[in-house]
Amino acid sequence: MSRRRALVIGHRGAPGYRPEHSRSSYDLALALGVDAVEPDIVVSRDGVLVVRHDTEIGATTDVADRPEYADRHTTKNVDGRELSGWFVEDFTWEELATLRCRERLPQLRSVSATFDGEQPILRLRDVLDLVAQAALDQGREIGVVLEIKHATYLTGLGFDYAGLITAELHASGWDAGRWPLTIESFESGILMRLRERGVRAVYIYLLEAAGAPADLIAARGAAAPTYGSLMTPTGLDGLVGRVDGISIDKRSILAPDRRGRVDAPASVVADAHARGLRVYTWTCRPENNFLVGQFRRGRDRAAFGDYEAEWRFLKDSGVDGFFVDHADLGVAFFHGSHD
Repeated sequence: MSRRRALVIGHRGAPGYRPEHSRSSYDLALALGVDAVEPDIVVSRDGVLVVRHDTEIGATTDVADRPEYADRHTTKNVDGRELSGWFVEDFTWEELATLRCRERLPQLRSVSATFDGEQPILRLRDVLDLVAQAALDQGREIGVVLEIKHATYLTGLGFDYAGLITAELHASGWDAGRWPLTIESFESGILMRLRERGVRAVYIYLLEAAGAPADLIAARGAAAPTYGSLMTPTGLDGLVGRVDGISIDKRSILAPDRRGRVDAPASVVADAHARGLRVYTWTCRPENNFLVGQFRRGRDRAAFGDYEAEWRFLKDSGVDGFFVDHADLGVAFFHGSHD
């Protein structure tokens, strides 16, 4: 059976080469031919949608080196995890705009770390505009896969998260179907609220390999269904008509044994497809540090292992979209002929 070519999605831009969520990370991913880029969003104190992977920004900006913000250091419970550091929601956008991006994994990605301190962080509007302009400049369709982070936590602080997102997408023109828009979250509640507001998008439910969704834990406590239960045939039945697909940790497909070896893909991809659901997977990275044991080569965690073998396994499972950190490798492999 023929199917659409799988999407190659620049995960936080091209963070294999540039600090994640920086302007140059997105510019590089777009230049290297990805089908879409994936910004994560959180919210500033004054209600600006900020592109950061986490609400805590100590590891990915220079905020720790800024003495004027030393008193903002604090400890919070975010989605059941105690975190210490500096948090986006404690800063105005004007303050955040003075910070500079840093590489999250400098020991693994030393080349990317050479760009530390050069670029400011971005707003969602910045990314939406640059993708629209890149599509115009390159004469091709390019999408945005918008990941909404910490919806229950930030809504609990008093932010109208769904309202802020809807307003931004409307103001930028991204809610009208003009460009390919996918919205994803580890919490289905925020997806439902956006759909109810009429935001036109493909809605994807992110599923971790372990644990349970924060919004369902908040509502149902210990009775909350786990992510694992949502990947069973019965769990997938319950998603039909509510979301357009799921996005899962690659290990949920690879299903490695205790020795880090893979045999046959888990049934979740086929089970989801049988119900008309799309399946994306994250994150395809070439470094040994991120590969399952079977595909690692040598002891250097930063060196590239036999990533193509791992990626071929994922590709053969029938996945519809792949999140990649190295845009050139992802485009070459998933859009090329590697059968």
